[in-house]
Amino acid sequence: MKKVLYIFTFLLILTGCGMMNNTPTKKVEELLNKYQTNDSSVINDLDNVLTSDYSLSEDERREYSEFMKKHYQDMKYKIKQETIDGDSATVEVEITVRNYASAVNDANDYRLSNSDKFDEENTFASYRLKEIKKVSDTETYTLTFHLTKVNDIWQVEPLSRDDESKINGLYGVNDVNIESDIDDETNQNDENKNSTSQNASDTDTIRDNENNSSIENNQDTEENNSANENNENE
Repeated sequence: MKKVLYIFTFLLILTGCGMMNNTPTKKVEELLNKYQTNDSSVINDLDNVLTSDYSLSEDERREYSEFMKKHYQDMKYKIKQETIDGDSATVEVEITVRNYASAVNDANDYRLSNSDKFDEENTFASYRLKEIKKVSDTETYTLTFHLTKVNDIWQVEPLSRDDESKINGLYGVNDVNIESDIDDETNQNDENKNSTSQNASDTDTIRDNENNSSIENNQDTEENNSANENNENE
């Protein structure tokens, strides 16, 4: 009988713990703790993003991955408010992270004006990472997490793009296509060169025409002079 009571009590404890963890706030804390502890689910997502960036070498992917792991570990958060409305809920959270937006934007601008400074040995990715590593200032954001209860279990809905950017420290990065901008600038330079070459060619053509015209005029003058001399002799 005692054994049965022990088992029953143990089951009640497990059920009670499960219900305590099944709240909107607990689910959000669970998610944010995964970032802070570098949970495999977070790191796998990070590695997938880095792998899809073909501009990065293997060493650069490793460096960026280690950098972001440290970024997540240093993130701080505070639960501000939980609101439940039937099977829907919101949780307001205040997070504090380093924000690298200015460093990334400045690096992108530098590349546009100094594209000749980067090559296979001195890559832009390495330069950008060096610049964002200098960032020490933090920013605080208020995020609103949305949750839905499915089969009596609270589930966090996917984060918005802005909220993901805030967590990753990239909120405010300008959405620019560096390669396209550099190509446009190169094409413009090529057009200017072609225009200059064309102008030079046109100038040469005009000069040649003038020279030819001058030669023809001289020939006409000589012929006229010769004719006049013949008339005088006669």
